[in-house]
Amino acid sequence: MEIREIPEQLAGKRLDQALAILFPEYSRSRLKLWVENGRILIDGTQWRPRDKVKSGEQIAVNPELEPSSTVEAEHIPLNIVYEDEQILVLNKPAGLVVHPAAGNWQGTLQNGLLYYDQTLSGIPRAGIVHRLDKDTSGLMVVARTLQAHHALVCQLQEKTVYREYHALSFGEMISGSTIDQAIGRHPTDRKRYTVREEGKPAVTHYRVLEKFKHYTLVKVMLETGRTHQIRVHLSHIGFPLVGDPVYKGRVQYPKGASDTLKQALQQFKRQALHAAKLGLVHPQTGEDLCWEAPIPDDLQQLIQVIRSAA
Repeated sequence: MEIREIPEQLAGKRLDQALAILFPEYSRSRLKLWVENGRILIDGTQWRPRDKVKSGEQIAVNPELEPSSTVEAEHIPLNIVYEDEQILVLNKPAGLVVHPAAGNWQGTLQNGLLYYDQTLSGIPRAGIVHRLDKDTSGLMVVARTLQAHHALVCQLQEKTVYREYHALSFGEMISGSTIDQAIGRHPTDRKRYTVREEGKPAVTHYRVLEKFKHYTLVKVMLETGRTHQIRVHLSHIGFPLVGDPVYKGRVQYPKGASDTLKQALQQFKRQALHAAKLGLVHPQTGEDLCWEAPIPDDLQQLIQVIRSAA
């Protein structure tokens, strides 16, 4: 329970307006819902959002949510790289689905988080504020409190969360650049996304990390977070990700490829994309934090084969 007093400068304002100023750590929509559900009381009584407040009145907020998720907790190993009372940062392996959906109601990251920390049942989507594709590995942050959830969502909306990826693409890039192209659903294939004028704004920055014969290892920084953004943008400029079945298609071999390289490409069963670095402002302390996760073994081994073949 959090109790705060209405200051003189807020006297005469609507309750919902005063709440937004006094409790900026929560979203306006959530505060309004709590008012309507009786979780916010003024001098011990329930008010309406439009009621006017007076100086000196006591506002009591009970931020606890009743568990509403039907997602079951499951014991799924999680690679936690950092945690405190507010946030949890993990290194997601390739192959792990983030959210339950048709065909994947169990065995997801959300199932595993609910087992790891039962209190996450009171946070929207068990605290998951952003996602990675099933076959993309790397760093993700999870909110453990409603205040942290609101703060992280705001940072993502304000584009202040730093996200850096490492990707292995087909083709030999000359240099890095920026792709500023809107992305929307493909007009005929609903499972794919594509660059289209009427889509949502999407900005991707990329830099060359290492050049190989027929391939390029690139560092990618996201300014926006559209579905499949990196995969769509790099494919659009002619450098699709190695192993991407959606935007590259079947396995292709460069001219003169050795048997070792062919075998390595055949055995690599996912898009070559890894969320290598994550930076954000701690929702409680305001401290700038940053984490790094090394490229996983499967991608590292493929890179080594390509490097040796060059």
